[in-house]
Amino acid sequence: MRSSALSKKTLVIIGLVASTFVLTKPGAAADQITITSWGGALQRAESQAWFEPFSKTTGVAVNEDEYSGDAAKIQAMVETKSVTWDVVDGYSTWVNRLCDQGLLERIDWNKLGLNRSKFIDGDMYECGVPSVISSSVVAYDKDKLPDGPKTIADLFDTKKFPGKRGLEKTAAGNLEWALVADGVPVQDVYKVLNTPEGVDRAFKKLDTIKKDVIWWEAGAQPPQLLADGQVVMTAAYNGRIYDANKNSGKNFAIMWDAQLPGVGNVWVIPAGGPHLDDAYKFIAYAASPEVQGTLTKYIPYGPANKDAMEFVGGEVLPWLANAPEHMTNAIKTDTAFWNEKGDDLNQRFTAWLAQ
Repeated sequence: MRSSALSKKTLVIIGLVASTFVLTKPGAAADQITITSWGGALQRAESQAWFEPFSKTTGVAVNEDEYSGDAAKIQAMVETKSVTWDVVDGYSTWVNRLCDQGLLERIDWNKLGLNRSKFIDGDMYECGVPSVISSSVVAYDKDKLPDGPKTIADLFDTKKFPGKRGLEKTAAGNLEWALVADGVPVQDVYKVLNTPEGVDRAFKKLDTIKKDVIWWEAGAQPPQLLADGQVVMTAAYNGRIYDANKNSGKNFAIMWDAQLPGVGNVWVIPAGGPHLDDAYKFIAYAASPEVQGTLTKYIPYGPANKDAMEFVGGEVLPWLANAPEHMTNAIKTDTAFWNEKGDDLNQRFTAWLAQ
C-alpha cells in the first residue's frame, strides 16, 4: 500500500474539487453533512479513509449515521420533506427504483468533475456513483473446520458438513446459490431464474437445508455466529471476515466459489437534502482515484473507480472480491433482474420462510 500522504496527483484532484465547489469557512452552520452508511467494519473503514480526511481537507464537518440498507427510511424522509441524510451509502438493488420514483437526486457528473466511464457499472445508475466492489461469500472457521467447503454445493451438503448454516434472510443470493448448487452453470443462473420453473427449482433446493439454517439480517452477525460455533459455515460479506481476522484474531477462511461480487455500494443523495453542494463535494472527493483506493488499507473492498486500482497494495489483493483468481466462477448480480422481480421473489421468500 502506498503512503497515506497525499500525492501531487491527489492534491490536483482536490484542487479541482475545490474549484468546482465554493468552499465555505470551517465552523459555519452550513458546513456540515450527515453521511449514512452500514455501520460496523465498513463504516469504520470509511471514516478513516474518507470521512475524516474529507473534513480536514474541506472544513466540512461530517456527522455519521447508520442504517441496515432499508430504502423505506429514505422514502419516508423525502415524502415527508424531512430529509436529514445528505449522502447515503446506498444498496445497488434499490438505487434505480428509488431514482425512478424521484426519491434521489440525479447525478450531474460534470458537477462532480469525474469521468463516469471510469466507474464499474457507472452507466447503470442515473442517481448514484458506484463506490466499492464487495461480495457475499461462504465463510468458515478453519480452527473448527480445517478441511472446509470447496464449492457452493458443499453449503447444501449436510451429510458431508453436518451442522447449522448461516444465510442472509433475503431472496437475493440464496436463489442464485441454490441453482448453482443444483447444477446450473453460473452464466445461466439468471436465464433459469427468470422462469417460473427455475424459481421453483431454486426453492426446492433451499428446502433441502431449510431446517439447518440460521437466518441473519445484519452484516455483524455472521462472524459472531462462527465465533460462537453456532454454524459450521455461513454466508457473509467478505470485508467482515477480513475484519474479524485482522482485528479480533480469528482464523476464518473464505470459500470463493460462486461468490456474488458486485457494486453493492453506491453513493446516493436523497432528494431535497439540505446540503446538496457539500454532498456533491464529498462524493467528488471520496470517488477520486487515490482517495477511493485508500479504503483497502482498512477493509478489502475493491474500488469501483478503475483508476483507483493502481493505489491498491498487493498485500490486500487476495482478499478483494474482484481479484482475478476469485472471479473464475463468480456470479455477477443482475441488478436489473432484481429491480424487476425482487418484490415478487421476496414476497415468495417470506411466505416460504413461514411455511
